[in-house]
Amino acid sequence: MAANAAAIAKLNDEARRALGVGCKLVVTPGIRALPDMVQSRIRERVELFDDFKEGNDPHGEHDFGAFDQAGAGKVFWKIDYYARGARTGPDLHALLPYLSENPASTASTVRVLTIMLAEEY
Repeated sequence: MAANAAAIAKLNDEARRALGVGCKLVVTPGIRALPDMVQSRIRERVELFDDFKEGNDPHGEHDFGAFDQAGAGKVFWKIDYYARGARTGPDLHALLPYLSENPASTASTVRVLTIMLAEEY
């Protein structure tokens, strides 16, 4: 893993393990429609996810994961990197049009962690 990828992976792991700290959290309508206990289990599984390997983490950045969840089906989570200072709001993906040029920098990057049902991707 390259040094830059290792730094990005460390920041992504920190953001994911403390949902909403170090990142903006977006939960899709499909996830929000699930029973509270299922949503809670999904958030816990995202926080604890550690099944990173070549096939699902080719760049070594720990920015995507997938798992099957009883009561929900296939769940995806992903982290995107946007330039700090870009507009933010309720629809972060529409209002943050600028990708960060340096995802290893917390000074210039806002991380957005999205949790979704696979069918919403």
